[in-house]
Amino acid sequence: MQSVSEIKSLRSQIKAWRQQGLSIAFVPTMGNLHNGHFSLVEKAKTLADKVVVSIFVNPMQFGASEDLDSYPRTLDADKQGLAELGTDLVFTPSVEAIYPNGLAAQSYVDVPGVSMGYCGGTRPGHFKGVATVVTKLFNMVQPDFACFGEKDYQQLQVIKTMVRDLSIPIEIVGVPTQREVSGLAMSSRNGYLSADEKDTAKVLFQTLSDTAKMLASGNRDFADIEQQAKAQLLKNGLTPDYFAVANAITLKPATLKDQQLVILAAAFLGKVRLIDNLQVSL
Repeated sequence: MQSVSEIKSLRSQIKAWRQQGLSIAFVPTMGNLHNGHFSLVEKAKTLADKVVVSIFVNPMQFGASEDLDSYPRTLDADKQGLAELGTDLVFTPSVEAIYPNGLAAQSYVDVPGVSMGYCGGTRPGHFKGVATVVTKLFNMVQPDFACFGEKDYQQLQVIKTMVRDLSIPIEIVGVPTQREVSGLAMSSRNGYLSADEKDTAKVLFQTLSDTAKMLASGNRDFADIEQQAKAQLLKNGLTPDYFAVANAITLKPATLKDQQLVILAAAFLGKVRLIDNLQVSL
């Protein structure tokens, strides 16, 4: 596995592969890799001849009160795991390489509509940071495919919308959420949880599953369903950030006409913010 940190070196290798007629799949990450990330790499390997993974903790998508400095960085272990999977190249740029003029002077990409509300509402500027860095990475790697986890469902829809709106010739592939035995969605932030907190955290997925069953049984009182779910989270020690039933494509609040729904949830357990979702077809 090659490891490069300079954009020039990355582009040189991409050019060489293109001259050989090889296809490329890309997995952008912020590191601290777990089996959820590795499932993206495994999917990427089935899509293209070469797989590129980036590891970059993007400061633009963190708010002033969020955990940028304490975000776990495990580069050596990440590289070892990627090498064992057969990744062809890992790209580990510096902040200076990605934002040479600093964040304040950086042009940015803003995706209206799907970026509003939910995580976009409680984390102002988050998706602007995500869309900007992903656009820059797409321009550097120029892949045929890019894989993103469905756990970050709103992010996935933001990227799909951005690629369509900006005519970027990349196929965006969503990969199903990887879960622990308890049902808890795998996340880098799970490392902040104690054993007891992990046991409590599984309630988020249980609540999503209970809500999905209610929808599947024909219940269409979305406001009542959402309130019941929030009450269930609070009763079990989680503080809801949001819990919503939405159109799976537009992310607008669900209506009686919608057939493809997604249940979106975020909740705090202490200082740790957990997100998850379930898709429901009626």
